[in-house]
Amino acid sequence: EYDLIIVGSGLYGCVTAYLAHQAGWRCLVIEKRAFTGGNIRDEVREGINVHSYGPHVFHTRHQEVWDFANRFTPFNHFRYCPLARYGGNMYNLPFNMHTFYQLYGTQTPEEAALRLRQEQGLYPHPRNLEEKAVSMVGRTMYETLIKGYTEKQWGRKATELPPFIIERLPLRFTFDNNYFNDPYQGVPMAGYSPWVDKMLEGTEVRLNTDFLADKDYWMKKAGHVLYTGAIDAFYDYVLGKLEYRTVRFETEVLDTDNYQGVAVVNYTDRETPYTRVIEHKHFEFGTQKKTVISREYSTDWKEGMEPYYPVNDARNQELYQKYAALAEKEEKVIFGGRLGEYKYYDMDKVIEAALNQWEKMQR
Repeated sequence: EYDLIIVGSGLYGCVTAYLAHQAGWRCLVIEKRAFTGGNIRDEVREGINVHSYGPHVFHTRHQEVWDFANRFTPFNHFRYCPLARYGGNMYNLPFNMHTFYQLYGTQTPEEAALRLRQEQGLYPHPRNLEEKAVSMVGRTMYETLIKGYTEKQWGRKATELPPFIIERLPLRFTFDNNYFNDPYQGVPMAGYSPWVDKMLEGTEVRLNTDFLADKDYWMKKAGHVLYTGAIDAFYDYVLGKLEYRTVRFETEVLDTDNYQGVAVVNYTDRETPYTRVIEHKHFEFGTQKKTVISREYSTDWKEGMEPYYPVNDARNQELYQKYAALAEKEEKVIFGGRLGEYKYYDMDKVIEAALNQWEKMQR
C-alpha cells in the first residue's frame, strides 16, 4: 500500500518524508504524539516561540545541509552565547579568554595557557570524565563550571562517566563567546514547527498512532519502513532496556520584558536543582512586553517518559551493539535518528544522516 512508512516525525523522519514525496514515493508518516516535529517542536506563547523541549540552535559547517534547511524557512543570525552561574558569579561560555579572566584574572593567551598548565592533572590516559576534564581545563574550572552541572545532567558522579562525553567541550584562547565554530548558524525566523511542517506538505501523516501497538499490521502495508523510535522498544526489549536521561521543564510567563538578558544561563553548582534557565524570546531578539522562561531539570528516564540522551557507558553500548546486530538482519526496516541509532545527534548531523540514508535507499 505504501512504498515507505516512516515511524516518527522528528527531523530525520521529516527530511526523509520530503525526499520521498519529491521522488514520487507513496509515503506515510506515523506519529505517536499529537503533533509533528519531535523534540524540536515549538509553540507560540505571548507572541514568543517557546522551545517546548529545550533550546535548539541550528548550526552546520556543510553548505549542502544549510542549503537544504533554507529550502523551507529563512534563518535569523542568532549566535549561541550562554552564560554560567556559580556561587553568585557569572561566567562566559564556551571556555574562552573571557572565562579565564573571570576565573583567574589572566589577560593574555600566554597567561591563561600557563595557568591551565599549572592546574591540569597528570592523566595521560583518563579513565573517567573527571580525569579527562581536569586534564583539559584544570581543577578550578572543572570544579566551578563542569562538575556540578554534569553530575546533575547525568545523575551520576563524574568519576562514573566515560571520558568521551566531555571531548566536544569548546576551549579557545580568544575573546569569542560564540559557542559554535560553524559558519552557518541561526534559528528559523518563523519557528521550528512551521519548518518541519513545510517538509511534510503533501505527505500523509497519522498522529496519535502507535506503530508498535500494531506493528505486524503496519509492516504488511509497507515496502520499506524507516523506524526512528527506540531500537530496544522495536524488539520489545528482548535483550534488555537501554538507559536514557530525560528532562522536564517548568515554564512560566513573567510580567517583564527581560528576565536574564540572554537565551540560556547554566547553573553549574550542585545545589540548584535545575541545570539551566531558558529565556525563549532572546533566540529571536524579541521585544515583547512579557517574557517566557523555562527551568530545565534532568532526571532518569522511565518507561512512558520521553527519552532524550542515550547513556553511552560501556554497558549500554554493549547492549546497543546487540540490538544493532539484530537490525542488520532486517530486510525492509531501516533504523535512523537519535533513538533508532542510540546516538546523540545535532540537528545538522540528523539532516546529513537522513540525506545519506536516502541515497542508499534508492540504490
